[in-house]
Amino acid sequence: MELSKPEDALCRLGAPLAAFDLTGRVVLVTGAARGQGARHARTLAAAGASVVLTDVDEPGGEREAEAIRRALGRTDAAFFLRHDVSRAEDWSRVVAHAREHLGRVDALVNNAALWSTAPVEEQSEDRFRTLFEVNLLGPFLGIQAVLPALRAVGGGSVVNISSTAGLKGIAGHSAYGATKFGLRGLTKSAALDVAAEGIRVNSVHPGVIDTPMIAAVTGDGDATRERWPLVPARRIGTPDDVTGLVLFLVSDASVYVTGAEFAVDGGLAAQ
Repeated sequence: MELSKPEDALCRLGAPLAAFDLTGRVVLVTGAARGQGARHARTLAAAGASVVLTDVDEPGGEREAEAIRRALGRTDAAFFLRHDVSRAEDWSRVVAHAREHLGRVDALVNNAALWSTAPVEEQSEDRFRTLFEVNLLGPFLGIQAVLPALRAVGGGSVVNISSTAGLKGIAGHSAYGATKFGLRGLTKSAALDVAAEGIRVNSVHPGVIDTPMIAAVTGDGDATRERWPLVPARRIGTPDDVTGLVLFLVSDASVYVTGAEFAVDGGLAAQ
């Protein structure tokens, strides 16, 4: 039997590595003005994509998009649009803008979310509705809005950012957990609806990640790292721990992955 040449092995290795290249792709990332969303936008742009960052935080989103363009030296690396994910008309506007000005949409990262905690009997109806509209209705509307654009380019990827609270019950998370369990179910059903069209829908379930959203609720900033001794990995996560998985799911490296759920939580969901 003839042994493979070294260059043949390198070619075989190069094919999956090249699958992470997003050059020429357009990706929408919601909730991208800060935290995990900002990190995902930076990673996807660094992989070659033109990223449309959306958020209700206009100054923060504009700053982040400008920082990405400046860092990469590409004027097409990042753009910002104000976007309320709970409004269908906003979704229509964002997708139409991306298609008109960038020519296409290849992927959507449904990252925008709100987090709050309270025992079930203390959770208000108004707060529950707000979490539902942003955390679950928003991704639902986003999937509906982006599907025609994904079909137009022959397929694509939707990545729904759920939570460990969407995999297991957590005390004080009745409202938040309900939305994140719902997003997990939406992911699986939508994946089956569009799998034959080459459109993939997957969910990512971060655990405790050191972001401004967490700090705003706990009120202790960096001290948050000391509040989670029950994480098996013995540390709080960072956006960098999550963003590589998002890149994988957006890219062609995951072309045969759909309807799947991925915990990024230092082992919390395994307990």
